[in-house]
Amino acid sequence: MDRLGYIRRALRGVGLVRASAALLSLALIALLACSPSIRFGKTTSGGGSTSSPRTISDSETGTASYYADKYHGKRTANGETFDMHALTAAHPSLPFNTIIDVTNLANDKRVRLRVNDRFPGTAGRVIDVSLEAAKRLGMIQSGTARVRIDVIKRGG
Repeated sequence: MDRLGYIRRALRGVGLVRASAALLSLALIALLACSPSIRFGKTTSGGGSTSSPRTISDSETGTASYYADKYHGKRTANGETFDMHALTAAHPSLPFNTIIDVTNLANDKRVRLRVNDRFPGTAGRVIDVSLEAAKRLGMIQSGTARVRIDVIKRGG
């Protein structure tokens, strides 16, 4: 009741419409400040699909893609700055700082990565890897690769 009275006194000289707009703006800013940042993965045809979070056990197989220049220097979902030269990955549901091995099933090349980002999941994609990881996996030319993800150590 005391807080409400304080707000009423502060807004007494301002019109009702302005006061409502100001409160709505403050509420919207507070809501947006609390929401997580989500990086949307690359797509090859019209837009990505958002799927509900899924969990994996110790292994998962699917298609990997990579992300680089467009996101380099921008914030990842866990708050870090994305470095396309680091060995990191974006996964829809694995906990941040989970250590994983990603193996390209076409050439058997493997790289160890740390999950530090999210993506909503593009149909058929299970992971986005950094440019450096894509180079080591031999998937730069194709842009995607069929991979197996093995969880080494879950983050938390």
